[in-house]
Amino acid sequence: MSGSRRKATPASRTRVGNYEIGRTLGEGSFAKVKYARNTVNGDLAAIKILDREKVFRHKMVEQLKREISTMKLIKHPNVVEIIEVMASKTKIYIVLELVNGGELFDKIAQQGRLKEDEARRYFQQLINAVDYCHSRGVYHRDLKPENLILDANGILKVSDFGLSAFSLQVREDGLLHTACGTPNYVAPEVLSDKGYDGAAADVWSCGVILFVLMAGYLPFDEPNLMTLYKRICKAEFSYPSWFSSGAKRVIKRILDPNPITRISIADLLEDEWFKQGYKPPSFGQDDEDINIDDVDAAFSNSKECLVTEKKEKPESMNAFELISSSNQFSLENLFEKQASLVKKETRFTSQRSASEIMSKMEETAKPLGFNVRKDNYKIKMKGDKSGRKGQLSVATEVFEVAPSLHVVELRKTGGDTLEFHKDVVWNTDGAAEEQHKA
Repeated sequence: MSGSRRKATPASRTRVGNYEIGRTLGEGSFAKVKYARNTVNGDLAAIKILDREKVFRHKMVEQLKREISTMKLIKHPNVVEIIEVMASKTKIYIVLELVNGGELFDKIAQQGRLKEDEARRYFQQLINAVDYCHSRGVYHRDLKPENLILDANGILKVSDFGLSAFSLQVREDGLLHTACGTPNYVAPEVLSDKGYDGAAADVWSCGVILFVLMAGYLPFDEPNLMTLYKRICKAEFSYPSWFSSGAKRVIKRILDPNPITRISIADLLEDEWFKQGYKPPSFGQDDEDINIDDVDAAFSNSKECLVTEKKEKPESMNAFELISSSNQFSLENLFEKQASLVKKETRFTSQRSASEIMSKMEETAKPLGFNVRKDNYKIKMKGDKSGRKGQLSVATEVFEVAPSLHVVELRKTGGDTLEFHKDVVWNTDGAAEEQHKA
């Protein structure tokens, strides 16, 4: 390389209000969640980003306002807290407490089933959270290990309460009528489309979660959807040999296909097996007034309520994000693929320019049958064939770590994880090696 090196200008991040937005933590069909830092006080947070136009188009405004307002009032040690709500011209931003101990699902994936005492402890915290939210008229309806995250001290927190399933209002019969949730965890009455009680449906899902924690696998798991539904509706499952009689009794009373005779949370709290080692939730003193004016403002059509959204070329990844994105905070493992764990995302580094990386990723994706859509320094790839769990979708983003070093992150946003590794990770590993050699 000849000549003097021109000093690179640091890349700017997206900034919304007082928050500087970082890398993506998770992504779904309706929203994505990103790291954020409050530039005023330095506090870290997570921001759930929703498409504003989609919310208005689907007439979800009033329901969302009501559920978010309710969740802002909920201060529970086992529920992820909503801090504030903002909006730009195109997006709605829900600022959440950052909980970075990982998903409970990852704990099971890494070490298999949990011991009964540990599983019961997490189950007790889950029931505490669900009971508290039900008392305020909020139902989750998509409870599963992926929505249960752990803080740095191993305390369970329920995420997406009131946000994961945007329910229609309860009808005159007092029941909900929207079939939603993840099939393996969903209650039989939700599948019947005859209306269901949100509280009883959440209890069923909690029972499936307890089974998974203790067994390491699902009680209802069939490749054929209709066979799966039939097994759920009849509550056809068997217990592993290591389940205690107390655990079997509790699970049997929870996984009762009749929601009327299914055990309630009030009765569950009195069960002898459940009460072993039980610790009631500890609420800190919180005299702070909670303001929900920001929720009204975010869903208003007034231009005065909108925050500015400022973005320039590829986002930089700071040291905190770099370390926290690695396994067990170990930098030496940051870019190594773990053979023992099939993950939903992968990363590699490149010394190529961001534009060259984007071109190479597009060049690699198209022969694999992906439809590619580029937006700044992000790529969305969607497979043209339907796999075991629908079409494989992948989100790619390029981050600047230093002027001459970029991190490329690939996340599975839809489809099957094994297909993601076979079709994407293995191929991008080859592309990464080429970019390192260049």
